[in-house]
Amino acid sequence: MYERYIKRALDVVLSAVGLVVLSPLLALIALAIRLDSPGPVVFHQKRFGKDRKLFEIYKFRTMRVDAPRDVPTNDLRGSKGYITRVGRILRMTSLDELPQLLNILKGDMSIVGPRPERQTYIDEFCQETPE
Repeated sequence: MYERYIKRALDVVLSAVGLVVLSPLLALIALAIRLDSPGPVVFHQKRFGKDRKLFEIYKFRTMRVDAPRDVPTNDLRGSKGYITRVGRILRMTSLDELPQLLNILKGDMSIVGPRPERQTYIDEFCQETPE
């Protein structure tokens, strides 16, 4: 029982410290995104977390604003044409994931835990896996 509270406390402390320490890098990335292409700096998408609770996950935007929103990049024809120059670097280095520290701070995610998935993947998994 106490493990859950300790884990949550660690999530809050580590994500808050991470946001403060990384704030200059976050600001630099935000500026690079803004200069590279028009549109919002942060991309948000509905994902399912623990107990199938729906929440908005935050990431730095790596694609143009006219890219299809709910199509996974792997399933998108011509996806490389939608990825911005800065976005390519962010994806290679996984820096596009840094805004998820806000999700951890809010309690939507944990530093250690399963990756929140889109509804389409959950539906696929449920069809392939009998209960």
